[in-house]
Order: sequence, then C-alpha cells, then structure tokens
Amino acid sequence: MTTTESSIAAAEAHSAHNYHPLPVVVASAEGAWMTDIEGRRYLDLLAGYSALNFGHGNRRLIDAAKAQLDRVTLTSRAFHHDRFADFCTQLAELCGMEKVLPMNTGAEAVETAVKTARKWGYQVKGVPANQAKIVVARNNFHGRTTTIVSFSTDAEARADFGPYTPGFEIVPYGDLTALEEALTDNTVAVLLEPIQGEAGVLVPPAGYLPAVRELTRQRNVLFIADEIQSGLGRTGKTFACEHEGVVPDMYVLGKALGGGVVPVSAVVSSDEVLGLFRPGEHGSTFGGNPLACAVALEVIAMLKTGEYQQRATELGEHLHAELGLLIGGGAVEAVRGRGLWAGVDIAPSHGTGRQISEQLMAQGVLVKDTHGSTIRLAPPLVISKEDLDWGLDRLRAVLAG
Repeated sequence: MTTTESSIAAAEAHSAHNYHPLPVVVASAEGAWMTDIEGRRYLDLLAGYSALNFGHGNRRLIDAAKAQLDRVTLTSRAFHHDRFADFCTQLAELCGMEKVLPMNTGAEAVETAVKTARKWGYQVKGVPANQAKIVVARNNFHGRTTTIVSFSTDAEARADFGPYTPGFEIVPYGDLTALEEALTDNTVAVLLEPIQGEAGVLVPPAGYLPAVRELTRQRNVLFIADEIQSGLGRTGKTFACEHEGVVPDMYVLGKALGGGVVPVSAVVSSDEVLGLFRPGEHGSTFGGNPLACAVALEVIAMLKTGEYQQRATELGEHLHAELGLLIGGGAVEAVRGRGLWAGVDIAPSHGTGRQISEQLMAQGVLVKDTHGSTIRLAPPLVISKEDLDWGLDRLRAVLAG
C-alpha cells in the first residue's frame, strides 16, 4: 500500500464520509500549485471553491496572519479589540454600505441573513408575527444547516434531515414572472446567488438581476445577494452583481474573505437593517476575532487595488474563449460562467464529471465535478496565463482520449 493509499484508508476509517474527495493527499501548496505527500505536483483549478482566490500561501496574507498571531488571536465579542473597527469600516466601505455583522462560515452568514431579514420584516415592514416568507431559487446552494437545506432542491442535501424549517418559497432561477407571483405582503426577502456556483456556474439571463432589484424595491422586499462564491474578485468585479449595475440591500460574504487562511464571513447592509440588532439577539464567539480581522483587512486592501479583478477579467476572457472552442467537438455540450469561473458540461459519451476529474488528476490537474456531468473551473486569480494554458492543454487531451 502506498503512502497515499494508507493516508486515505486512515481518513476513511476515522472520519465521517460526508465528502467524496479525489484520491490525492495534499502536503503543501503555493500559488496555483499543490504538492502531494509523495512529491507529485498538481495545478489547482478549483481554489477551494473560490476561498483561495489569492492563491495558496499568499505572502501578504500569511504575513498578516503571522503578525497577528504574535499579538492576540481571540477576545470573543465580550471585549473590543484593535482590529475590529477597521475591519467593519473597511468592509462596509468596500461594499458601499454602512454596517457589518461578522461570522465565520458562509452557512453562518446565510443563517444570519435569514434572521436579519425576518427581524426587519417584523419590526420595519410590519409583517405579522411568525408569518415572514423568504423567496429563494431552485438549484440554490447556500450551505447545509438544517434551516438552509429546508429550502434546497438538492435531494442529497435534504434527505433524512427533516422536519424542515418553514417560511421559504422556491421559484425557478432566472424566472422573473415566477418570482413576482411568489411575492406577497408577508415576503421579507428574496435570497439569490448572482451566479449559481454549485449548480454548475449558472449565469442568470441578462436583465434578470436588475429586474429583481426593481421588483423588490417596488414591493418593499429586501434583495439579499449571496456572493460567498461569486464575490471578491472571482467574476472580474468585486461583486458579481456589479456586472449588471445592481446593488442589493444585503451582501452575504465568505470564502475568499478569509484568504484561504482562516474562516471569515459577514453580512453587510444598511443601518436600517443591521441596526435592528440588540445585544444578545445574535452572535458568535469567534466571529470578528482579531486573527480573522487581520487577514480580512489584507484581503480588502488587495481588492481595493483592482489588480485581482482585472486579472480575473483578462484571464477569464481567455479561459472562456478556449473553452468555447471545445463545444461542438462531441465531448463538451455547454460552457457557462463569468470571469475566471466556468462550468463545463461533459457529454455522457465521454464520461461523468467525476471520471473526467479523476483523469485530469492523473494528468496533474485538480478540478471538481458537480451534478453528475459538470466540472467546475475556478483557478486562483494569481494563476499565470502559461499555467492556465498548461491546464487547458491537459483538459483537451483528456477530452480527446
């Protein structure tokens, strides 16, 4: 048995099987490359589902974390610390909003957004107690807590986890008529991913997001944009909503906000919305901790330069041009995405998404499948054009095999 096989066997023996990882055991990583425990190198074209937008071991982020480790890592919110005000101020400024409620994981941030919308509905809109409704989209992915899976249409995420939390209505993604029909006087929010990542990098029809923004404004409903995967540079803009000139009432952020170093998430909104919270109504021991704030502040500073958004735009144009050439050759049925982010639908005759991912792994490229026939490409924004082309060459070779 190889070292890799031994490590995988031990992991499978002692950990819950809630993931089905590719059979690679990573030992180190830098930039867009990872090295396994046997010294093999792999090009990372997944970037931790966009948590690693700035690459593995980004020196600015690692230095920020190391400097903070020598000072203070946790106070809990029982006390103030000297990084908190700067983090909240600068993240609010980046979002063009006023207030920040920090948490740790993306799912926690979505739960926070749900609670926030309901509180706003009762205290500001005047919805009767316990009647608040939130409209979501089919094929969404917002996390896997019991509340969140209650409005998922993914059978794997939902099965055997009921009873489910009420208060949600599901409509087709991109269908404005269905959304409008779902809104009632008790609707407090519409919660959408500007691009559905887990569903296969689905981009909504042009004009859909602006129409949602206008409709929610007319009906006095909050528009919540889950930018956990799509935000912070991935699509070529700081936020995916910017591509259509849309500013939601609330951003839900995570993943890249922690730079792949520590888990950091946040809900960002207005005084009118987040200003409703009072002490004791919501919180997190680790949310907004000094280490998280130090890393996130560096992420914000990097985004303010515009460098990473520009890289995602330029490399994304190249990525989609190259992937587009694969359509019609019999192996690829469709390509979708925006910026340095793509979903590639594999023709059944060429194998499943999992099989293609395994074949790419054998060629030194790491991607991940979703929904059976789709592979997702989300390289770190720091990837070089040469390395990206190297990975695309391996993809072409696998598909031609």
